[in-house]
Amino acid sequence: MGNVATYDARKVTTTVGGLFITGFAEGTFVSASKDEDNFEPTVSAQGDVAVAVRNNTLGTIEFTLNQTSPSISYLDRLANNSTMVPAWVISNNTAKEVSGGTMAMVTKPADKEYADTVSERTFTLKVFDYKSE
Repeated sequence: MGNVATYDARKVTTTVGGLFITGFAEGTFVSASKDEDNFEPTVSAQGDVAVAVRNNTLGTIEFTLNQTSPSISYLDRLANNSTMVPAWVISNNTAKEVSGGTMAMVTKPADKEYADTVSERTFTLKVFDYKSE
């Protein structure tokens, strides 16, 4: 019998400044990525390869909340005050994953829109010492 892996969205946590973010929207609710590749290869006309190591440690965390999320005012305040905080996305599913860093800032307060249904608020954090394990 083969292995059966499970995934549960409730086992994914996002913390910003030590506060657990809650009230995520439906669908893809959080993403984390390194901003640049770790290296850049070049190939000469004669096929010689050279590799430039990139030392860029920037990363981006983006998440989408329902407009009813209690975390929105906290995140807007961090953005308005340019506050540096740790930010982490942790998945405690079958494949354990940790992404983020100890120095991050919310790029701007979330754009606001209002409708006859629950709208969403998207936040982007720039992580200055990004790592992913």
